Amino acid sequence: MTRSRLGTALLVLGVLALIALPLVLDGGTSEFAGTDATAAELAEEQGAQPWFESVFSPSSAEVESGLFALQAALGGGVLGYVLGRLRGRRLAERSREDGGS
Repeated sequence: MTRSRLGTALLVLGVLALIALPLVLDGGTSEFAGTDATAAELAEEQGAQPWFESVFSPSSAEVESGLFALQAALGGGVLGYVLGRLRGRRLAERSREDGGS
């Protein structure tokens, strides 16, 4: 195994450990709640009122999760497109400077 492959394998194992260890060490006893919901509950307990209502409320948690995944996929696609264009532009400038065809 080459050095770069070993490094990649160790990084992947590290990421998997970061994901798995909290789940294993917790034992499944805690409830996972978003920080937005926790902060909203705390603010309402202290007497704060919402400034506005949501324009659109998904019909279920599955729809909300699907919309979030769609938003993440679109954002990733746009980011990938922009980075690809920037890289292509840089490679084209380099080949032009080198006198390549």
